Amino acid sequence: MTETWQDCVIAGGGPAGMMAGLLLARAGLRVTVLERHPDFLRDFRGDTIHPSTLQLMVQLGWLDEFLALPHQKAADLHAEIAGRQVTIADFSRLPLDCRYIAFMPQWDFLNFLAAKAAGLRGFTLLMGHCVTGLLPGGGVAWESDSGTGEIRAPLVIGADGRHSVVRAQAGLEVIDFGSAVDVLWLRLSRLPDDPAPAMSHAGPQQGLVLIDRGDFWQCGYVIRKGSFDDVKAAGLPAFRQALAALAPLPADRFEEIADWDQVHLLSIRMDRLRRWWAPGVLCIGDAAHAMSPVGGFGVNLAIQDAVAAANILARPLREGRLRDADLAKVQARRMFPTRATQGLQRMMRRKRNAKGKAAPRPPGFVRLIARWPVLSRLMGRLIGMGFRPERIRKDPSHEPG
Repeated sequence: MTETWQDCVIAGGGPAGMMAGLLLARAGLRVTVLERHPDFLRDFRGDTIHPSTLQLMVQLGWLDEFLALPHQKAADLHAEIAGRQVTIADFSRLPLDCRYIAFMPQWDFLNFLAAKAAGLRGFTLLMGHCVTGLLPGGGVAWESDSGTGEIRAPLVIGADGRHSVVRAQAGLEVIDFGSAVDVLWLRLSRLPDDPAPAMSHAGPQQGLVLIDRGDFWQCGYVIRKGSFDDVKAAGLPAFRQALAALAPLPADRFEEIADWDQVHLLSIRMDRLRRWWAPGVLCIGDAAHAMSPVGGFGVNLAIQDAVAAANILARPLREGRLRDADLAKVQARRMFPTRATQGLQRMMRRKRNAKGKAAPRPPGFVRLIARWPVLSRLMGRLIGMGFRPERIRKDPSHEPG
């Protein structure tokens, strides 16, 4: 068993964990990030990079290099309502450098952050290392294929997702808001003569999301919660037919789906912690608040959490005086954006009855945007910037007021 000492140890190498580790190391701290997978190559993770996150790349001076990575841009988001395309969110008037969403594979985003962090003296990333528990007095125990070890630190940041080991070990209470749906993700090849459809297409009972990823369509098919086994039991021909009925593509295109291994289940949940911290422990990102995929908020809220945590905690960590009150400041800073975003997501989702059957019309909030197009600019601001966008402190030792 090996044992090391750090100023902070972070469980989880997703967007929240990588950004928090990078910024804390940038502030002169010794930080280790533990990621349980051996690499970042996992499909159908959050790939939506909002303008608020792009603005952080501007602030760090990395935007041009970042946008050299493969990505697609969306200056607005559309939906098909009652047979017509409606602009749901317009980003063209945001007071930011990048007035669009960038769709980028999450592994590219994380590899980019990892490469930048690797140049910082105090940063360590351990891939294939799984956090197994919290240590009395501060720190974590871990295991990997090569053995086990411990990392002692005055602060453990749990950024290990909606099934967080850190939050479970810390005994933090989860408030579960439930979900009536799950999403099935799959790829469909994109041909040169394909139409340029609205981003999402809602049928009377189901929903289909199509995201242009350059050489393929990323398709999200909404199903009743827990009904994937029923969908599979009905067979692939029925599944292909259901997709074709919603998509603006020829039905024969769905013959590409030849095996259920091509279909990935995303179990939707929406929750948040009542308290995000315990002495020496702080949860951020999905570990603190699981979001639905509506609006693609998850990655960007996680990044904003990480910025707030680094802004607030860098100085007390460096001075060796971290207090519970400092951890509470992070939650106080980020709780309103979390509550407001989850409230917005609930307004945007389609209501369902006790049997999980969707309402025949889109939510009233979405219909209101269709009726009053000027509201799409407001939605562009709420989705693109969020309810409290963070800014990285130029002097990491300076606490926000």
